[in-house]
Formats: sequence, structure tokens, C-alpha cells
Amino acid sequence: MKKNIILLLFICPIISFGQANKIFRQASRTNDLNEKIALLTQVIDLEPNNLDAYFYRAIAKNDLGDFRGAIVDYSKIIVEEPDADTYYNRGNSRYSIKDFTGAKEDYAKAYMLDENFIDALYSLACVKLDLEEYEDALKDFSSVLKVAPDQAKVYTLRAATYKALENYQNALQDYSTSVLIEPNADSYYNRGVFLMDINYHKEANVDLTESIKLNKNNSYAYFYRGASNLLLGEFLDAIKDFLKAIEFDSVDFDAYLGLAIAYNKVNDAANAKLNFEKANNIISPNESVKSIEQYTNTYWFQTQYYYFNNSINELVKLK
Repeated sequence: MKKNIILLLFICPIISFGQANKIFRQASRTNDLNEKIALLTQVIDLEPNNLDAYFYRAIAKNDLGDFRGAIVDYSKIIVEEPDADTYYNRGNSRYSIKDFTGAKEDYAKAYMLDENFIDALYSLACVKLDLEEYEDALKDFSSVLKVAPDQAKVYTLRAATYKALENYQNALQDYSTSVLIEPNADSYYNRGVFLMDINYHKEANVDLTESIKLNKNNSYAYFYRGASNLLLGEFLDAIKDFLKAIEFDSVDFDAYLGLAIAYNKVNDAANAKLNFEKANNIISPNESVKSIEQYTNTYWFQTQYYYFNNSINELVKLK
């Protein structure tokens, strides 16, 4: 009898191990995330220290949007056997719930464990940009570009960092490099918006026009080109662009304000008043606009204050 008991003690773990492997293989074949999680949970129940099961269950949870659940699984691995991939993936999950400080710590740890892990360094730079740690972000983006100098997206993000540091010359150079590497709609759009920000309206108009040629479904490109046309005195072209932007977004109060100003510039008082009222109804639906301060969140207030202030004074006089 004792011999049989001893034999069973040896056999049970082997059976358990085989069953766990079978379920693990089944989990790896399914594309149904809920099923994958359920199967991997079975594996973990059979083998509580199966870190691969925790890792792949964490990935499935993350892909399903259960970021906190993924963080718990990744943390289990980090306690037992910390590695760069797990820190990086936990950083991604933390980033998804806007835990930028936690994400930064994980990306830094991943890169410390593997200095060839360029994706970790890139993600570290991105989260530093989000945290407004511009000098450090700049260093990290530059380090990424030393290894991968053909990445247009990295040039765009480094350009945004330079812009935040008010180093507009280097920002423009990086936006232009991005256009050279990938002359697509996004690259032209990003440079066009930047040029608008530094009041190079004519040059911005050229880039935004090119962006629209390559992608006719970017409502923001129509708005910004409309703004450039308005500021260049091309009022009829501005009207066309703002109307197009509104086709994509019927509550775009910035586009309605642009329309109101443009119509007023061509002496179409009726349409100027109509669009001014539409903008005001979106901005302050329950009260009349009595001060320019109520436009604080508009593009015009934030970037073209004096032009906008003068235009508002003209619009409020319309009857």
C-alpha cells in the first residue's frame, strides 16, 4: 500500500505537468482573448510558478483593455524573475492608464537591463516628453536616432521637444528631416501646424495643401489651412476650408469662429452673424458670451489673440 502511495506521488506531478503543457499549447493557438486568459488561468492553477503563463496572460489582458490586471501579472514575474521584456510591457500597461511616472520607471529599468533595447529607450523618451521633462527627453530621442537615424516619427517627436524648449530652428530642421524621410500626409501636416505656430502662414499653407492632397480625410488639416488662408487674406479660400472642416465635425467651434471672421471680411454680415452665433452656442450653450475670456479654450484666443480680439469686436457689432 505504501508503495502505491509513493508511486502516485511521482505520477501526479507528471500528469499535472503534461496537462498544463497541453492547455498552454491550446491557449497559444486561440485568437479569442477571453478564451486565452481562461486557459492560461487553468495553467497557473496547475502550475502556480509558470511565469510564461503569467506573461502571456498579461499580454492578453492588456490587449483586452484590462491594463490593471496585466500589471498584476507582470508584477508577479518581476518579483520572481525580473527581465527587460516584462518591465517594458508593464511600462506599456502603466502608460495606458496614464501612470506616466510608473511607466517611466519601468522603461528605465528595461533599458538598464538591456542597453540594446531601443524600443524601451524610445518609450522612455516619449513618457518624459509627456511629463514635460524636455531636456531628458531630448537626450533620449537623440540617442535613439544615433542607432536608428531613419525613423521619421522619432524626428517628429524630437521636433516637438525642441518646440517645447523654444528651440524653433532645430524643431524646424527635425520636422523637415521627417518630411524628407517619409513625405506623407502626417509629416507635411505636422510641419504645417508647427509653421502656423511660429506664424509662417504662407509656408504652412503649402505644407497643409500637400497634406490634404495625400489625405483628404484629415479635418484638422482643413482647419489649419483655413486659418492660414484667413491670416493671409485669402478669405474665400478660408471659407471653403472651414466649411470642409465642419463637414467632419459639426461642433468645431474654432471653424465656426473662423467662418464668422472670414464672412465678415468679405462683407457677408448675415453669414458672419450666423456662424458667430453657432460658435457661441457651442462654447457657452446656457449663457451669452460677454467677455473674450470665455474664448480661452479656442485656437484663436491661444494663438492669434490680437487678431481675434479685433475680429470679435467687429462681430459683436453685427445686427
